[in-house]
Amino acid sequence: MYLHICFTTICSILFLFILTKLMGCHQMSEMTMFDYINGITIGSIAAEMATSLEQDIRIPLLAMGIYAAASLLFSFLSQKSLLFRRILNGTSLILLSKDKIYRDNLKQAGMELSEFLLQCRNKGFFDLRQIDTAILEPNGTLSILPKTEHRPLTPADLSLTPVKDEIYANLIIDGKLMKENLRHIGKNETWLNDQLKIYGISDWKQVFLAVCSKTGDLQLYPNLPGKNKTDLLD
Repeated sequence: MYLHICFTTICSILFLFILTKLMGCHQMSEMTMFDYINGITIGSIAAEMATSLEQDIRIPLLAMGIYAAASLLFSFLSQKSLLFRRILNGTSLILLSKDKIYRDNLKQAGMELSEFLLQCRNKGFFDLRQIDTAILEPNGTLSILPKTEHRPLTPADLSLTPVKDEIYANLIIDGKLMKENLRHIGKNETWLNDQLKIYGISDWKQVFLAVCSKTGDLQLYPNLPGKNKTDLLD
């Protein structure tokens, strides 16, 4: 019995992993209602399969495969047909625009006014007069366009051209050298050792974290013994 449960559990996990890879990964906020229901159903079948002692293992596997195939088919159809995509995913709803709140759209979305105000506050808008347009997206998230005078200042507003941000590669993590990342930024171990010597470090095992950009901007965080017991936040 226990061997059977272990076997079916491993099979369900492997099959779920394969199906997830095939269907694609989405964050919860990016999932459509169909994706959410489909995921719950497949997970329920997998859980029942793992604990079933009498059922033929091929039956739940087939059911999970059908649900996954349906998800892939619906995804394909939604890419090909705008009408089908609107039916499957729904459409956006304007909840507020030009200082007017649309009661019927709130009702259609199943959202109470207090919940709408809560989501606005979560976006940083405690005063509705700062909002130009608030749109409820099909995935349930609220998108807010602030009025021009209340939007964040950008470098373009000041006619500035800031230095382009760069991605920093992890070179050392907890004393372990990431050789592939080092080669990716066009550096070698000799260069890294020379840089460490400048900071008075003789061995990269003494480094807790080291990151570097392709332009050679190196940031080092050495291993520090003990704990910082300063209670600045208490």
